[in-house]
Amino acid sequence: MNDELVERIKNNPKYQELITKRSGFSLKLAIFVLVMFYAYILTIAFEPTLLGVKLGDGVMTYAFPVAAAIIIISFITTLIYVRRANGEFEDLTESIREDVKDAL
Repeated sequence: MNDELVERIKNNPKYQELITKRSGFSLKLAIFVLVMFYAYILTIAFEPTLLGVKLGDGVMTYAFPVAAAIIIISFITTLIYVRRANGEFEDLTESIREDVKDAL
């Protein structure tokens, strides 16, 4: 790739929009997932009896369903990002590609 093409892409307002939207969205999702994980770990570290309460008469505690929910929510946030990346972000990428295709 030549320097002229790189500069042309970087100066494209749609590229700036793509970078801003993608970075902001991924940062929000990452913070959400990290807060969930760390809240779970901190709960186990500082208040283990809270998640150690048994469900009914069985041997399972609240810790297992909460951990399973965290993992499922993590997969869902990944799905949300992938769907947006394949939709809105891909449309912006294609638009940028169209704008600079004559420089290729």
